[in-house]
Formats: sequence, structure tokens, C-alpha cells
Amino acid sequence: MSHIRPARPEDVPVILQLVHDLAVYEREPDAVKATAEGLRDALFGPAPAVFAHVAEEDGEVQGFALWFRNFSTWEGVHGIYLEDLYVRPEARGRGHGSALLRTLAQIADERGYARVEWAVLNWNAPSIGFYRSLGARPQDEWTTFRLTGAALAELAAEGADVRA
Repeated sequence: MSHIRPARPEDVPVILQLVHDLAVYEREPDAVKATAEGLRDALFGPAPAVFAHVAEEDGEVQGFALWFRNFSTWEGVHGIYLEDLYVRPEARGRGHGSALLRTLAQIADERGYARVEWAVLNWNAPSIGFYRSLGARPQDEWTTFRLTGAALAELAAEGADVRA
């Protein structure tokens, strides 16, 4: 049976390992740049803006959900953006993923948040089926955009004079 609890500082090494495992699953094994120190600071520093819950079974962390608050101008309230949800392959099918999502839904409901949302890779049919089974629906009319690397730096440099 899955036990869900907020992450603690001592969970950082296992969460980071699960992030690496997720990157392998998502076919990006060398993409993770996060460090234990950075993750610890983000989750437990003086002003955390990201949060995590872990799924335990028999005292061992089997999965995690890492999330942060977002905001809907149309709804006028916060929501939860689920950055990562991952359960070890050998622990899947035992309710950890649904328990983690149920916990986030409870947090959103208790706080009056309008939604819990996340992105999933188009090829990840098992996860898509799982999310649909919980009542989640894709937002097909939206396309995610991202600025990174050189494009981010270039746009930031162009904006430097605007802020001065």
C-alpha cells in the first residue's frame, strides 16, 4: 500500500536518482543537470517555490511528484503545475501514481486552486492512458513553447536596456 508524504531533506538523493531514472525513461539520459545541492535548496531553502511528495512502500521511496504553483488569470486563482511524476517500474500498478495525483488534487481542492495540470510526451501511451483513467483530459488546442540556451540568452540581452 502506498503512503504519500511531503518530501524531506533526506529524500533529496533518492528524488534526484528518480529524476535521472525519469530522464532515461523519457529517452534523454544525459539531459539532467540538477544537483543534490540545487534540488535541496529549491525544495527546502529559505523561500521554496517548488514542492515534492513521495510515495513510500515498506519504508522505501517508490516514486515522487514534484510541483509548483501556477496562476490562471481567467480563473483568478492558483493551480498546481506537476513538473514530474515518476514511479519506479517495478513499483508500478500498485497505486503509487494515482495516490500522488490524488494528494495533489486534495491540496488543490483544500486551497481553492482551480486545476492540476502537466505535460506528457506524445509517445508515452502508458502514461496517457493512466491519466485518462483518472479523468484528466489533454489540452490539444494548446502548444507548449520553451525558450532555452542561446535563444533565451539572446532575448534576455535584448531586454536589458528595457529594464534599466
